[in-house]
Amino acid sequence: MIFYVYMLISTNNKRAFSYVGYTNDLQNRLKLHNTSKGAKYTRGRFWTIIFKKKYYSKSLAMKEEYKLKKNYYFRNKIKKKYLKNHA
Repeated sequence: MIFYVYMLISTNNKRAFSYVGYTNDLQNRLKLHNTSKGAKYTRGRFWTIIFKKKYYSKSLAMKEEYKLKKNYYFRNKIKKKYLKNHA
């Protein structure tokens, strides 16, 4: 089975919020986040996928999700690149 580690972004006028997670159905998971049925943190915002990476084992995807959640430097780098290209 294939799993994805992903990063979402939601922007308002003042700030860009990000969220990191893993799933085996990326499109369905994004739909859940955008209909306020995903993680509690993502409720009430519109989210866009800005990063995804494919893994072939759940345990590896979970490990990489944890690393990405803790690596604020890399997360901010991804956010800045996205915001620069979509400004």
